[in-house]
Amino acid sequence: LPEHTLPAKALAFAMGADYLEQDLALSRDGVPVVLHDVQIDTVTDVARRFPDRRREDGRFYAIDFTWAELKQMAATERMNLKTGQAVFTNRFPAGQSSFGLVSLEEELQFIRGLERSTGRTVGIYPEIKQPEWHRKQGRDISAVVLPILAKYGYRTKADRCFVQCFELPELKRIRTELGWQGSLVYLCGKAPPQAELEEAARIVDGLGPALGAVVAAPADGGPQVTDLVRRAHELKLVVHPYTARVDELPRWA
Repeated sequence: LPEHTLPAKALAFAMGADYLEQDLALSRDGVPVVLHDVQIDTVTDVARRFPDRRREDGRFYAIDFTWAELKQMAATERMNLKTGQAVFTNRFPAGQSSFGLVSLEEELQFIRGLERSTGRTVGIYPEIKQPEWHRKQGRDISAVVLPILAKYGYRTKADRCFVQCFELPELKRIRTELGWQGSLVYLCGKAPPQAELEEAARIVDGLGPALGAVVAAPADGGPQVTDLVRRAHELKLVVHPYTARVDELPRWA
């Protein structure tokens, strides 16, 4: 099912997922929307509905649309802008059935409903997308998201919620200036040097490295496990690598 739609989250919940992820970008009127990127043209029909709303770079951005406008768009499996074809060809076919975008609050309400109707609980894993970029657009995404999480009972490290972000300065701000007492994860595309890892460990509870930073591409004898997990564990950090998807596994898998 198309990623970040409520049907996809319902299926994941039914399959027994322990946590559900919410990538978050803001609308023009400050609503956190569950989206993989700040751009929306690869996962919606925005180009057909609002063709005159492109930016100079040719892309469409969630922050240029109100939530009411975003709700008019159809959500779809991720598409390649150059080819017009699905990025993952064996997934749910684009343009079939009906899917829409969802706000963070709508998704949290949906999860609460699933928990109540099944008696099973699930954790959440929201990602603050590009907070520095959002500030340049005049929006403070972290300051919007955290009160919504608190409203739905995610406040402390005892609650099943990891807030994640690629920007370490923002994670520091979330912990100090914004007073978040829950769990934090520092996302990183490559293994950070030891000094940076130690700096992060004073703020966050876990590390979210790209899978290739944990297990390197094979040389002669097979995949090579790096020292990153050992270094992180020595600093009492949990390690949650990304992304293991069946249709895009590493060559060595």
